[in-house]
Amino acid sequence: KDDVLVNLQGDEPLVPKSLIEQTAQGLLLNPEAGMSSICTAIEDAEDAFDPNVVKVVLDGRGFAMYFSRAAIPWDRDLYKHSQDKITDIMPVYRHIGMYGYRVSFLQKYTRMSPCPIEQAECLEQLRALWYGEKIHMGVTDTPPGHGVDTPDDIARVEKL
Repeated sequence: KDDVLVNLQGDEPLVPKSLIEQTAQGLLLNPEAGMSSICTAIEDAEDAFDPNVVKVVLDGRGFAMYFSRAAIPWDRDLYKHSQDKITDIMPVYRHIGMYGYRVSFLQKYTRMSPCPIEQAECLEQLRALWYGEKIHMGVTDTPPGHGVDTPDDIARVEKL
């Protein structure tokens, strides 16, 4: 039996318990995944183009294909004319900064060297994809609240 750990990033203090449980379930239901996380649909073009909002593109089975600070997926025809709205071809997902790990995966991960895409995007989960690991992504309709990435974000959370 492989134990599962869930790590909630410190910049996501408003995440409800149900999302932590969903992250753990992603590993329990997908034995091929070494990691899991969650995402939620972005409805606002400002968030889609904000580099402080990490986006993720999923494959047809719910596994992460790529994470980026850039607007992905890139709708070439729409965005060449306007960046005031987001694509309706497929969902644009915001990654929620929480990870589930199998202990066996963490033991491998600690021996993986940082990779170029991880360094370019400053997103450590890209290291797992670079080395061919699977990250299962749960999709939730329960947004975690805004993350804390800037001094303005801190002030907003302190008011709650």
